[in-house]
Amino acid sequence: MGIGGISIWQLLIILAIVIMIFGTKKLKSLGTDLGSAVKGFRASVTDKSEDKDGDENAQAATEDTVQQSESNETQTKKQTKAKEKV
Repeated sequence: MGIGGISIWQLLIILAIVIMIFGTKKLKSLGTDLGSAVKGFRASVTDKSEDKDGDENAQAATEDTVQQSESNETQTKKQTKAKEKV
C-alpha cells in the first residue's frame, strides 16, 4: 500500500496516461508556468511584508514632521506676539 491506499503501480499507470494525453512538452511548459507563478507569489508576499514595515516607518516619519510643524507654528506665533508688544 502506498499513499492513501494507492500503490506505486497505480500511480505509474496514471502518470503514463497523463503523459499520453498531454505529451511531455505540454507538461514541461505547465510545470514551468506553475513554478514561475509560485515564485511570483512568494515575491509579492515578501514585498508586502517589506511594504508593511516601510509603511510603519513612513507613518512614524509623518508624525514627527507634523509635530515639528506644530512646534514651528507655535514658535512663529510667539515671535509674532513678541514683535507686536515691541
